Amino acid sequence: MSSNSFAYNENSGGGEATELGQDATSAISNSGAVGLFSSDLKKNEDLKQMLESNKDSAKLDAMKRIVGMIAKGKNASELFPAVVKNVASKNIEIKKLVYVYLVRYAEEQQDLALLSISTFQRALKDPNQLIRASALRVLSSIRVPIIVPIMMLAIKEASADLSPYVRKNAAHAIQKLYSLDPEQKEMLIEVIEKLLKDKSTLVAGSVVMAFEEVCPDRIDLIHKNYRKLCNLLVDVEEWGQVVIIHMLTRYARTQFVSPWKEDDGLEDNEKNFYESDEEQKEKADKRKKAYTMDPDHRLLIRNTKPLLQSRNAAVVMAVAQLYWHISPKSEAGIISKSLVRLLRSSREVQYIVLQNIATMSIQRKGMFEPYLKSFYVRSTDPTMIKTLKLEILTNLANETNISTLLREFQTYVKSQDKQFAAATIQTIGRCATNILEVTDTCLNGLVCLLSNKDEIVVAESVVVIKKLLQMQPAQHGEIIKHMAKLLDSITVPVARASILWLIGENCERVPIIAPDVLRKMAKSFTNEDDLVKLQILNLGAKLYLTNSKQTKLLTQYILNLGKYDQNYDIRDRTRFIRQLIVPNEKSGALSKYAKKIFLAQKPAPLLESPFKDRDHFQLGTLSHTLNTKATGYMELSNWPEVAPDPSVRNVEEVIELAKEWTPSGKAKKEKPAKKFYSESEEEEDSSDSSSDSESESGSESGEQGEEGDSEDSSEDSSSESESGSESDVENKRKAKRNSKTKGRGDSEGGETENEKSETSDSSSGESSSIEDSSSESESKSESESKSRKVTKAEHMNYALSKKNLLPQVLYAFTQEKETKIKQDRNLITKDVSLLDLDDFNPVSVPVARPTPALSPSLIADLEGLNLSTSSSVINVSTPVFVPMKTHVLLHRMSGKGLAAHYFFSRQPCIFGDKMVSVQITLNNTIDRKIENIHIGEKKLPTGMEMHVFNPIESLEPEGSITVSMGIDFCDSTQTASFQLCTKDDCFNVNIQPPVGELLLPVAMSEKDFKKEQGMLTGMNETSTVIILAPQNFTSSVILQKIVNVANVGVVPSGQDNIHRFAAKTVHSGSLMLVTVELKEGSTAQLIINTEKTVIGSVLLRELKPVLSQG
Repeated sequence: MSSNSFAYNENSGGGEATELGQDATSAISNSGAVGLFSSDLKKNEDLKQMLESNKDSAKLDAMKRIVGMIAKGKNASELFPAVVKNVASKNIEIKKLVYVYLVRYAEEQQDLALLSISTFQRALKDPNQLIRASALRVLSSIRVPIIVPIMMLAIKEASADLSPYVRKNAAHAIQKLYSLDPEQKEMLIEVIEKLLKDKSTLVAGSVVMAFEEVCPDRIDLIHKNYRKLCNLLVDVEEWGQVVIIHMLTRYARTQFVSPWKEDDGLEDNEKNFYESDEEQKEKADKRKKAYTMDPDHRLLIRNTKPLLQSRNAAVVMAVAQLYWHISPKSEAGIISKSLVRLLRSSREVQYIVLQNIATMSIQRKGMFEPYLKSFYVRSTDPTMIKTLKLEILTNLANETNISTLLREFQTYVKSQDKQFAAATIQTIGRCATNILEVTDTCLNGLVCLLSNKDEIVVAESVVVIKKLLQMQPAQHGEIIKHMAKLLDSITVPVARASILWLIGENCERVPIIAPDVLRKMAKSFTNEDDLVKLQILNLGAKLYLTNSKQTKLLTQYILNLGKYDQNYDIRDRTRFIRQLIVPNEKSGALSKYAKKIFLAQKPAPLLESPFKDRDHFQLGTLSHTLNTKATGYMELSNWPEVAPDPSVRNVEEVIELAKEWTPSGKAKKEKPAKKFYSESEEEEDSSDSSSDSESESGSESGEQGEEGDSEDSSEDSSSESESGSESDVENKRKAKRNSKTKGRGDSEGGETENEKSETSDSSSGESSSIEDSSSESESKSESESKSRKVTKAEHMNYALSKKNLLPQVLYAFTQEKETKIKQDRNLITKDVSLLDLDDFNPVSVPVARPTPALSPSLIADLEGLNLSTSSSVINVSTPVFVPMKTHVLLHRMSGKGLAAHYFFSRQPCIFGDKMVSVQITLNNTIDRKIENIHIGEKKLPTGMEMHVFNPIESLEPEGSITVSMGIDFCDSTQTASFQLCTKDDCFNVNIQPPVGELLLPVAMSEKDFKKEQGMLTGMNETSTVIILAPQNFTSSVILQKIVNVANVGVVPSGQDNIHRFAAKTVHSGSLMLVTVELKEGSTAQLIINTEKTVIGSVLLRELKPVLSQG
């Protein structure tokens, strides 16, 4: 298809350009310059038509253009309804682009996004693993708190999926759900614990990432999986390796004893030389015990070693930090070669690697000394790389290589990069401080640099020389004199301040020069930088104390200038110095010690590496790079003194795990074979037990369904014979239990009936099915309709369990679908027939209607198959309570005297069975009558309908009238917006229904309640634990509070601690079952079962605070 589309574009490119040119010309001519910025509505209409086309190529082209619009920052939100229709497309490429679009706009348009959730829920059961995974990814990307329970259930089911790709996406969704709702932490930990046992390399990295995000402190979850993770590490994808290695590094620091004590012991041998032999033996024995490395510790170090050769720099860096933090010091040297290899990578990688090497080289120089030349600076390196290399070269400098390095540094000083040249001068100063043999050489070299033409180089040299002279000032009086002469030419404030400080500290050694320098500085005081002014004040104070005859007046002049300076720091310093050095009556005791204070011996500065304090951060982390604790950073714990129990890592259930993770298809294949050769009673028992397990757990049935799909697609001839035997079992089971699992049993029984009608078989139900399965002609017809059977059976089971979910979703998408569904409903209501599922499966299959030729057992089953809203189970009852709370529709000030209030009467609407009845009270609050009150323009969301009241001719002053309206809210809490108009004005008003008013109460027995609840489990169940107020523990209070919030009916209960309520949604007739189960203490569990999971979640959220508060 791609080649065809390419050819098409190539041929028709000129035509498209011509059309675009014409459009642009017409736009400019019609609207002038404004047309350049106006939106092109025709393009969007064109896209909508393409999205509704029957051709996948047109849809795919439209989706590509829409995604392109999004990439350019254009707003494509108005296309949301048109795009959503294509979620169910069979073309995976279209689906992928639709999912991309939905993720982009789901958070902005939450109401519209919620309409597509049912589609994603269906996609979670799709036989294609890519579709299941994509649906889960999109569902978890919809940042709407209301669907948290749905996401939680979807993650639970996906974590048990047969496909490792789907399980991987479940692990990714865990992190998204946790960031959306941290309260789900405990339930997510259960899923993480389950996924950590997964042996798939595809899942390992993702679940460890989820573990690090959700519960990094739960080390106990790792114990049993530690060895498995170590062994899987080599085969995990690269980014998963990084996450696992970092997690195992933290794990090792908490579970193993330090391997560094052995190295420390070797260094302490000399200290212990004079100790007695017994003491030496005792210490040696202790060392031997302490240095026995745990086998699991060795396993981790051994299994990560091959990853040093990885092509991914992040993996190599992760292994390097692991060796640095947990391996013996004698073994850590192997990482140096791999890290040096990474210096051939991009600049960004070099920067991170060099930062980590700089930290390592401070503590262990020997690791990188053999690779000294690898850190020489290249002219093409950026400044940040050059600076880091200088740092490493300084750390590696020693007596043997300093001469080589100094020659290298001489070249660097001449660099055109002034920032790098300044850093080199600082490096020379550090080398002079660390290696005393070259201090004089470095100092002489720096003095030579004082005559450099570049001001920055001279300034940096002055600063470094100042620090070096502090170490031995008595020997370098000539250098100080030389620097004093440079004050006239140097303009950099830091350098000028450094020279003044040096002269002030050594003013007694240069008694002639110092007063003259102060004289020059007094002239330029007002024009100096603040940093220089402070040093001028200090110099004046020191000279006043040591040579007051020559400098007394000069110092007072400078103090007077400083007294009125604009900078308050300088004014404060001036006042402080004046009170300290110029004695007067107010001077305190400190004046006596002024000389000691100003001319105290200062310690020489210690030139240290800026990377010295970074070693307490874990290497390779963001915190280490920034040299500050980043959000989410977890510090490495100290080594334990005594190793925790290593037996916690022993996996005893190896055999059970192996059974669990064997391909489940094998077990499933053996089971039907056993049925085939077994007695009929055994067949009945096995089928009954399997149906019971399906009805008990939604997630289990989902797994069985998927496994069944995979079997059907993989087995051809064998599955045909098995399907025959299974149909026999289903017929026998239906004859015994015609009401237990009505939806599923009926659909399967009906399907068997279809096959009988197609083959014109008129014998009794059980005998005919046995004969048909054994006959050759029937097996041929079964093989011909094999593909139809599999997909149709799945869809029928889903539809019968979900009842009216399909019409609701399709109604929101398109009006044509609604008409079709209405026809199907009429057909079902008139005749007791099987459900025509054309909307699910486009292949048309004739619907067989019941005839007298059917067996009595099948007729009994079909009598219960009725999907209309007036089922025997769903009988609408009268409201238990009608709250008279009114809501303001239109305030009298906004309505120019017309006030309107509305409330929900909780009665079936007379205008339509899908509408909610709303009573509106209109009041005239002015002294003249208001005429022609009516409903004007309606702005309703897609699918919503409204039946308006008849226009009111006039409303007398102080008059009041109540009218009725019907609104079909489509089972959603979306706002119905419309205009309430009078003869003269129109006012915009809104009605937004509480979720409890979208329900009608239902009368049903406890038995029927439990049966319906059993079919609404899994994704259709939402629950929470609440803490009840003490006064809420009585039945009457619970009843009052629940019916006040929701229009539900009371279901009789045989247990005092369980209260049940039932209702159905007004639009689709879906059941809403509410259960309040009182627990011990003051807690209770609130459970809601419904197909409408979104409404169920909202209702749960509204009931929870009502029951909790007093």
